[in-house]
Amino acid sequence: MNPETQNTSASSVRACQNCKQGFTVESEDFQFYDKLKMPPPTFCPECRMQRRMAYRNERSLYKRKCDLCGKQMLAMYAPEQKLTVYCKECWYGDGWDALEYGKDYDWNRPFFVQFRELLETVPRIGVVVIGTNINCDYANYIKDSKNAYLAFSVTASENVYYSRSVDKSKEIFDSYNVKQGEQCYENLNSIRNYGILFSVRTRDCLNSSFLFDCVNCQNCFMSSNLRNKQFIIRNKQYTKETYEAEMQGIDLGSHKIIEQLKQEFWGLMRNSLHMFVNVTKIVHSIGDNLENTKAAQYCFSAYNLENVRFSARIFSSKDCWDIYGTLAAEMSYEGVSALNYTQNGAFVISTTESHDVRYADWCIGSAYLFGCSGIRKKEYCILNKQYTKDEYERMVPKIRERMNAVPYKDSRGNEYRYGEFFPANLSLFAYNETIASEFFPLEKSDVLSQGYQWRDSDAYPHKPTRNTTDLPDNITEIGEEILNEVIRCSNCEHVYRILQPEFQFLKQRHISLPQKCQDCRYKDRFALRNPLKLWHRKCRCAGKTSEDNIRTNSILHFHGENHCPNEFETSYAPERPEIVYCEQCYQSEVV
Repeated sequence: MNPETQNTSASSVRACQNCKQGFTVESEDFQFYDKLKMPPPTFCPECRMQRRMAYRNERSLYKRKCDLCGKQMLAMYAPEQKLTVYCKECWYGDGWDALEYGKDYDWNRPFFVQFRELLETVPRIGVVVIGTNINCDYANYIKDSKNAYLAFSVTASENVYYSRSVDKSKEIFDSYNVKQGEQCYENLNSIRNYGILFSVRTRDCLNSSFLFDCVNCQNCFMSSNLRNKQFIIRNKQYTKETYEAEMQGIDLGSHKIIEQLKQEFWGLMRNSLHMFVNVTKIVHSIGDNLENTKAAQYCFSAYNLENVRFSARIFSSKDCWDIYGTLAAEMSYEGVSALNYTQNGAFVISTTESHDVRYADWCIGSAYLFGCSGIRKKEYCILNKQYTKDEYERMVPKIRERMNAVPYKDSRGNEYRYGEFFPANLSLFAYNETIASEFFPLEKSDVLSQGYQWRDSDAYPHKPTRNTTDLPDNITEIGEEILNEVIRCSNCEHVYRILQPEFQFLKQRHISLPQKCQDCRYKDRFALRNPLKLWHRKCRCAGKTSEDNIRTNSILHFHGENHCPNEFETSYAPERPEIVYCEQCYQSEVV
């Protein structure tokens, strides 16, 4: 349907071209597509998310040489990939020009095939680094940070280790989705916390450990659903003196005790009250892990948004649809790995400070691009070839028409015309290298049957010098000699090392050494998060108790002894065991 003639006043139910399930295009969606002069999508929101994520590799890193200066570097492209890959100094330097790789548009071949061929020739940066970064060579998707090691998707932070999705924070270890935190360890969904250990869904808390769903609390331990509390142990109030005396008997330096406490904490989370979403300061918004959003629909792990839909890991943005991993974007659609400070962009990968671009990859400070890669500070380019303004404006409409007349078809029969994001099977990464495999896991056989790439793991080259069974139980018994050891993971048989900053932090906070490698620790954290998906559910409050009499309410709620009538969209799947309440019932119990 031509966007100029589509009906923008009513919603429409359509069948996803990829999964064949029905999805709804709302009137607000049509209005957005109309502004960008786009046809409506043919993939459902979930399939669109999966497709975008297949173009983002965060955590699969390899050693290879820079193809310009020859130095050894870490890169997200496997060494057998026949690509031109530069270190960050060479890629940002003046030693090459992306226009040298320009090509004429072939009117007889699908656009997406020509674009993939362009990606294979234009030099690529080894890891994604934006702005000024210091000592971040072993990290990826980093912006304006210092001392990041095996950390991914980190902005404006310092001393971040083995963590992911961290913003404006310092001294963060083994954590996921942290904003404005300091001295935190094993945190998930953490905002403005200081000195918080082994905790999930905490905000504005201080010097506490093993907390779930707590706000503005300090000096608390193994507790949940707390607000504005201090000196709490296992949800029981103590005086300052008795709290300190009790905590003296809890030895976080012992690995054996830590493992026992983790088991207790997981049980605590399962039996605690769960509000259907984890949100703060939202207006007309639907999603999870949101803060300060207005009209954000189906968004996840996001903040400071207005009028954004179907997006995740996005902040400080406005009027955007279908985005993953960006900040300060406006009026943009279908992008992944940063549309940073970009306006009117569509179908882009890692494009920064640009406007009016369509189908772009790693372009910076540019405008009026179509099908370009690596372009910097240029205008009016198509497939990396320079045109005049008049030539560009004449050619682009013809290319759009030709994309519709000669679509790309993948192995499943999906057709890609103008208005579709890049086909997942044309990604430069194997599916199991990308974050798509984390959020939308598939077995190797399924990956190959769907036409995606798969990469088998390399033979593991490292040999351990120490087994975890040989480690002393308590951190007090371990000295700096551990820094020279290569330790065998207790879970997967891979090895890991303890770094000096990590050891200092664990010693200072009296925390047991980890006995799993960083990958296994990451997988444990990832398993605790809710999916990027919503289900329509009813509140589980049944009057005096929750459903199945699992929980006894402290007071009668607005619905009395009857079952709560409220329904909502939540990231808790219906079959999950958690006690999920609507906001009214939750606030009656918690606040």
